[in-house]
Amino acid sequence: MLDILAPEAATGWDSQLRLRYALRQGRTSDWHMHRGALRVLAALYPEGEAVCHHVLVHPPAGMAGGDSLRVDLELQSGAHALLTTPGATRFYRSLGATASQTLHARVAEGARLEWLPLESLAYEDCIAENRAVFELAPGAEMMAWDMLALGRPASGDAFARGSFTQHLEIPGLWLERGRIDGGDVVLREAPGGLDGQAALGTLLLAAGTPLGAARREALLETARALVAELPEGLRAGVTSPQPGVLVLRAMAARIEPVACLLRGAWAGWRSQAWGLAACAPRVWST
Repeated sequence: MLDILAPEAATGWDSQLRLRYALRQGRTSDWHMHRGALRVLAALYPEGEAVCHHVLVHPPAGMAGGDSLRVDLELQSGAHALLTTPGATRFYRSLGATASQTLHARVAEGARLEWLPLESLAYEDCIAENRAVFELAPGAEMMAWDMLALGRPASGDAFARGSFTQHLEIPGLWLERGRIDGGDVVLREAPGGLDGQAALGTLLLAAGTPLGAARREALLETARALVAELPEGLRAGVTSPQPGVLVLRAMAARIEPVACLLRGAWAGWRSQAWGLAACAPRVWST
């Protein structure tokens, strides 16, 4: 459990946010508590009262060494929440301390979570860790994505120094953890590594109860149809490592085509899995 009253980190700014969602009389209502700069805007209901949309706002818009952002998120039975951010999360140069962003989400039976933040930008010389853990009760379902851009390709700045660690976990179902070292030329440039690509993306659809074979295959086919028509320079693949998890991965030289693919797959899966039309947060277009 996140301790909102924990003292601030000695080496940087510490921000913490606790969120709770509950379904009451057909409306997903929210409760939240924050400490530090991280907070939420007002609850929005662009697709009716059953689905609560929240935009998480961090006014500094970036993290330096020693800074930390922590989000503790709980959805009670039947609740449905979609969370996003108004812009990219920037990880700036560090003098030695790690900048960390941590999410711990618990999703109860019959609840649905959509965790859809905009991309992380790893600047050269950053030392960063992005950690997300999703606990799914039987009958719970979620979609989440993670997008990462290394360096600043538009400015010609490669990610030749620094490190970025990514941890994605659904306890008991799936775990992925990797570290990108900017100084590892083989990792960055070799065909068996990133092959010179600077933008990465992962989209998850996961359930606390195994998905039926027919439903799982239909969802895979929806994503495969998108992958079959990729524009030049964008690479992607979709798989189901086990019956409760679907994973779509993509990479490209820039983040924009990766984000476009993941949004398209999210929209298709949302319609097919939950019978809900895509309702893109307005901040994605601003």
